[in-house]
Amino acid sequence: MNTYLKKKTSQFIESIKQLKGDPNFIASGMAIGIFIGITPTFPFHTVLALALAYILRASKAAAAIGVWIGNPLTIPFIYMGSYKTGSLILGTSIPFDTKYTTLTELTKLGIDATFALITGGIIIGIVPAVAAYFLTRRFVKKFRSRRRLSAKQQEKSVS
Repeated sequence: MNTYLKKKTSQFIESIKQLKGDPNFIASGMAIGIFIGITPTFPFHTVLALALAYILRASKAAAAIGVWIGNPLTIPFIYMGSYKTGSLILGTSIPFDTKYTTLTELTKLGIDATFALITGGIIIGIVPAVAAYFLTRRFVKKFRSRRRLSAKQQEKSVS
């Protein structure tokens, strides 16, 4: 599993390195993707992230990458945290089961539970989205700076 995780992390980093555009453009797209990936809108995550990235003029590719924070391994935890946060804020107390993984399945719980889940998802999505923006922007700037420095050093060695 450790090798698998390293491979996936490496692929994730490489996909960010390949993105085109200004660091703010890329970071905005990543923040949008992370935010939408945390909201309980599965199976519409990618469509919503791309639409929001288009409207806000952010990187659609970065949004599509970021949305994968909400995946089959993380969704039960994200949804449980979202539900508990939303229930606490709204004062609702409806039993919640992590077997509900899509928005259409969640509506079977009723409007109060669905509203609690969406409210909680929005609230807990803010901090990771903001963090993703700053971390991604810093990463892209640092990577590109190193790449420029390496290119200059290669130029000097050729001359």
